[in-house]
Amino acid sequence: MSDPVPTTCMRCAVGCGHLHDGESGADAADVRGDPDHPVARGLACRRGLTETAAPDGERLARPLVRRGGDLVPTDWETALDRAAAGLGRALARSPHAVAVLGSGQQTNEAAYALGKLARGGFGTRNYDANTTLCMASAAAAYYDAFGSDAPPPTYDDVPEAETHLVWGANPAVTHPVLFRWLRDGADGAGRDLLVVDPVRSETAAAADGHVAPDPGGDLALARAVLARVVERGGVDEAFVADVTAGFDALRARLPAPEAAAAEAGVALDDVDRLARALESRALLYWGMGVNQSVDGTATAGALIDLCLATGNLRPGTGPFSLTGQANSMGARLCASKETWPGHRPFDDPAHRRAVADAWDVPASRLPDDSGPGPVGIVDAVGDEVEAAYAVATNPAAGLPDAARARERLADAFLVVQDAFRSETVELADVVLPAATWGEVDGTTTNMERTVSRVRPATEPPSDARPDLELVGALADRLVPDLFDDPPEPEATFDEFAALTAGTPADCSGLAYARLDAELAVRWPAPSPTEEGGYRYYEASGEDGERWSFPTPSGRARFSTAVSGSTPEPTDDDYPLTLTTARLADAYNTGVRGRDDGPPVARVDPETAADLDERDGLRDDRLVSVVSRRAAALARLEADDAIPEGVVRLPIHHPSVNDLTLPAVDPRSREPHYKACAVRLEAPGERGSEEATETEVSAR
Repeated sequence: MSDPVPTTCMRCAVGCGHLHDGESGADAADVRGDPDHPVARGLACRRGLTETAAPDGERLARPLVRRGGDLVPTDWETALDRAAAGLGRALARSPHAVAVLGSGQQTNEAAYALGKLARGGFGTRNYDANTTLCMASAAAAYYDAFGSDAPPPTYDDVPEAETHLVWGANPAVTHPVLFRWLRDGADGAGRDLLVVDPVRSETAAAADGHVAPDPGGDLALARAVLARVVERGGVDEAFVADVTAGFDALRARLPAPEAAAAEAGVALDDVDRLARALESRALLYWGMGVNQSVDGTATAGALIDLCLATGNLRPGTGPFSLTGQANSMGARLCASKETWPGHRPFDDPAHRRAVADAWDVPASRLPDDSGPGPVGIVDAVGDEVEAAYAVATNPAAGLPDAARARERLADAFLVVQDAFRSETVELADVVLPAATWGEVDGTTTNMERTVSRVRPATEPPSDARPDLELVGALADRLVPDLFDDPPEPEATFDEFAALTAGTPADCSGLAYARLDAELAVRWPAPSPTEEGGYRYYEASGEDGERWSFPTPSGRARFSTAVSGSTPEPTDDDYPLTLTTARLADAYNTGVRGRDDGPPVARVDPETAADLDERDGLRDDRLVSVVSRRAAALARLEADDAIPEGVVRLPIHHPSVNDLTLPAVDPRSREPHYKACAVRLEAPGERGSEEATETEVSAR
């Protein structure tokens, strides 16, 4: 056995340090927390350890091409030539005829290279780094408020907070190590953990208080709380006057607390409890329950407003979005999706020229806009888009209204680069088997802006190759001058870091040597000795407190939305609201550890009893969950943590997103995953196996 390899976990976005003991094969002999890593100091969760050491799922070990309707093994040259030929035919018509779909599962280096190929090589607007599916609404809200992406607080602020307010997130399941810090931080006199969630989640069950708005009621609740803060005299008037802009206009538009509370489906006493909590030193965390909505940007902005109005924008306080995928923050930083590397504004001519010069491509080749997001990209197949290149992502199962997404993807020339067999692989014309985390060299960025190294402890199986190498191989065939040499991790990181110099997300002071020595460094890091801390708060001294925001006015900005929308309300035919959630120890669309059985649909006991009385459920408790788009077989379980009128399904099963709604936030383009109208039926009832013709045409 070799010496332990220090690396960083890429199962969620906490960024825990790991030690891997590798053997000669592709399996890690032992995985454990690294006590020297400065982020988690040896802590690690079960999912991070077990799924790394022994992931389930079918690994892709050889290149595949489609022949006679079947995917068959081939050699690398044939696969790469076939992929380049198909993508090249589409590029010959238009740069936008090729769609590129990346992922928050890639290293910074692979994400940067893929974005460089998509934007600087192909010049396509139809590109997404997958963060649009989880963090785009939070990012848009941060830009609106502060002029820059990423949260002001860091993990250092967690033990300093008096109140931990978790809104639309379940870190007990999604980020277990972070949840331990939150729970420890709330353990003491005068310290609380409060949760806002329609469902009594695992986090809510462990909290000091739980407020349960109706699904879709988050924006109304946030405005009710702010209105109550104003009535209670809880506004930090000096902070608001000195540091912010737009509060008077927002205050004049706020609804009456009673009316907004009723719209949210909560009691005024619950509103008061949240308002009082914000009078203390409060960290306000939110996640996918907020972001994945047509009101995601507006609601995230309203949560930031709560922090601004109460002066909770100092160390130990502030708005802290909990990143979804492992390297979603890195993709936002370096993948050229909504911004150029370093969070350079996408539409700024000077920044476009700087990027074009660094890449040695004509500025005219860069697309004029950042694209429609993954839902819009797949919708464009058969029109603007002819071919697609999907890397480490599974849109055939992960996009909303997934059956429609599969139909569209099946009509494209599709190249899939992944480590595991998936629903998207089954649609591919060419499959490029990729190495996965634990087998590749590079870096990742966690949710508090900390960059750290990932290192290979084992060899990838058979013919699998790293993402970065495969991106370079396709670039060599399609845009041969884009990379001076076959891209290597360290050189690619150096190129990326140099391109961020002088930006709000400056990483120019980072290099592999520094990361090897310090293990983890938080950006902005504009020099080899600097590291970022709490953002925007500069100092407190004899001259008072000072803040600095990269907005035109230099002030933080309040948002304006005061009421939300419901894109698919319930009715007599679809009387229940479906919401989706992660399960403990499960991973994205489940390809690394999926149960072959139907997913579990959780409902309140009364709904379960009514359905049983009406339909006489079988002993196996199987039901059809039917939306206006599709039906999915599930196993019904009564759960008093679920409110009346709600059905909860896990995101990890491939049938679940056949049900979900493809409506998107108009600003962030993030899909409305968390609420759609459904009904429950006994399997085999008329209309429960597929959407009716009328329902399909109504889409």
